[in-house]
Amino acid sequence: MTALERRLDTAIRIAEQAAALALSMRPPPGAATAATLKSAQNWLTEADGATEAFVAKALAEAFPEDGFQGEETGKGREGRLRWVLDPIDGTSNFARGADRWCVSLGLIEDHTALLGVLVAPALRETFAARQGNGATLNGRPIRAAATTELTRAMIECGWSPRRPNDRYWKLVSDVMGAGAMMRSGGSGAMGLADVAAGRLDAYVELHINLWDVAAVLAILAEAGAHVSPFLEGDGMERGNKIIAAAPGIAGELAGVVGFESWKV
Repeated sequence: MTALERRLDTAIRIAEQAAALALSMRPPPGAATAATLKSAQNWLTEADGATEAFVAKALAEAFPEDGFQGEETGKGREGRLRWVLDPIDGTSNFARGADRWCVSLGLIEDHTALLGVLVAPALRETFAARQGNGATLNGRPIRAAATTELTRAMIECGWSPRRPNDRYWKLVSDVMGAGAMMRSGGSGAMGLADVAAGRLDAYVELHINLWDVAAVLAILAEAGAHVSPFLEGDGMERGNKIIAAAPGIAGELAGVVGFESWKV
């Protein structure tokens, strides 16, 4: 077993254990009274901290030479390889007792996504991929959709408070104006994973953070989706915009939403 294979196997085990922990702490359906806000619509629950602490400790024991970065605690250990964790992506859903949320764990070397694991325990789904070995959902291979026309496409437009709302309205208007169906599910990582699985034709967001995409970048690449160069520039530190799309619509969609500089 190679070092990367061992890391993926370990990451799946740790992420599934962390997801089970988070699921055990999920509140019942309601108005998210157990959650706090870090900023507008930026939710935080007790489970976020507990899940991140569990994963950080487990990875430190398994791979003490690797670096670690979590959404809640920031950069911890330094290392040539960096694990990046979102302990609960889709916290607004989680805090209301809903099912669409996940634990997202990726491994990055320099500006390359080496592997990723995304576990959505309430949906009983585990996405996984490592560089050069394909992507899977619950152990079965997945591929991006074969869609070639925007008028047949379903596209998720993620919202970010870091960009003015009028830019989001324009994004939605441009996507729908091109004839595509628009969706928004409250979890960027899961929306991107749906593109990898062919359940969505594209995901677009004007700003998203590293911990939201670190796991799914490898999954998308191995599933054959086309993805804008998120890790270029200061994307690793400050986040970036992103398009992930089925190959047959990626170029046209990039033009529609103003990503003309992306060479598909």
